[in-house]
Amino acid sequence: MLLPISPEPFIAPTDRDMLPSERRLFVRTHRTCVLGYRRRQDGPAMSVVYYVPTDGDELLVSTTAGRAKARAVARNPKISLCVLDERWPFVYLQVYADAVVDADPRLAVDVLMAVAGRMSGEPTNEDARPFFESMAEEEHRVVLRCRPYETFAPPRPAPAGGESVVHGVSGAVAWDAPDPS
Repeated sequence: MLLPISPEPFIAPTDRDMLPSERRLFVRTHRTCVLGYRRRQDGPAMSVVYYVPTDGDELLVSTTAGRAKARAVARNPKISLCVLDERWPFVYLQVYADAVVDADPRLAVDVLMAVAGRMSGEPTNEDARPFFESMAEEEHRVVLRCRPYETFAPPRPAPAGGESVVHGVSGAVAWDAPDPS
């Protein structure tokens, strides 16, 4: 099941690293990311996309079957998503995931409608479904199902009030890691 648009994205703490549960909440309540994937030649490719989280902890990205994103995932399922907080101070969270291309036409329409809602900030009316069905068919839409397995959080931004950035060492944390006791 696709999660609804979050009215209040999680605000990352500025005085400490995010806990594993907060990292998952950050990802579930935001909507944009930079999708990174391996190219056949040259360096990695990056593309800014909207994503839709599911209640099963997948992140869904709409694309067309012929685009490089879908072709790259078919070759190599390892991708990264740099989830962006659209507010200042700017925060992001790197998510490493295994991805697959899903060509289910109903899912493609559901994700297109959810993305449109995230772009507008309001859920897409079900009356618009025929429009999105036509678009998905004409554009050969598919869905990248991204299953996170690890996150990486950068140093925290400077909090309001002039304190300096905390330059700690952050490490990768398993997606399903428990919070420390």
